[in-house]
Amino acid sequence: MRKIIIAGNWKMHKNQAESLEFVQAFKSEIENRDEVREIVLCVPFTSLTVMSKNLHGSKIRLGAQNIHWADQGAYTGEISGSMLTEIGVNYAIVGHSERRQYFGETDETVNLRLKAAQKYGITPILCVGETKAQRDAQETENVIINQLKQDLVDVDQSNLVIAYEPIWAIGTGDTCESQEANRVIGVIRQQLDNQDVPIQYGGSVKPNNIDEIMAQSEIDGVLVGGASLEASSFARIVNYQ
Repeated sequence: MRKIIIAGNWKMHKNQAESLEFVQAFKSEIENRDEVREIVLCVPFTSLTVMSKNLHGSKIRLGAQNIHWADQGAYTGEISGSMLTEIGVNYAIVGHSERRQYFGETDETVNLRLKAAQKYGITPILCVGETKAQRDAQETENVIINQLKQDLVDVDQSNLVIAYEPIWAIGTGDTCESQEANRVIGVIRQQLDNQDVPIQYGGSVKPNNIDEIMAQSEIDGVLVGGASLEASSFARIVNYQ
């Protein structure tokens, strides 16, 4: 059975005090939530420790926004799997389009990061998706299939989440139509050996479109950016109808 996973990606937002303020407000708004929905907060590295302490005993899982492939070494600014597991991190986003676009992430390094996360028992959330130019050229399927072929080499599909994030819909206010997102996620599922891998949609997910998104047969959750920064907004997404 496929798990439902609702994850918030705070990106480079919120210091430790702001993170705690969010958690206090957020917990009270999700007390009666459906138990089958896994909630993940992917917070900046500086907030991971304080969030781990304050989420202890709750049903909210803690996620990092990246992970390095090496156990240790001269990799300034990076963070290893052992550093993350030590503070109770459960998930790590890998291959987000912003990492690929701004920081030179390649399918080869994405693959290494995926395997590093799994080595330490962390569930990676692999992001794949196409640009506006690629979609306009009707290359969506080929782009995503090629990403998956390279990213998933020797990756354990029993400990994996995939997020379909059309790059043209991230932070733009443009949302991929729910039926189209469902179709592309169906294409992604066809490439997998394990049909129970949860596949999320990400890209301008908001309280006013979450119900329609989650009504789709292939969509197993969402990876939320801006709308996860405000407690009541993200709570409405978690408590979708």
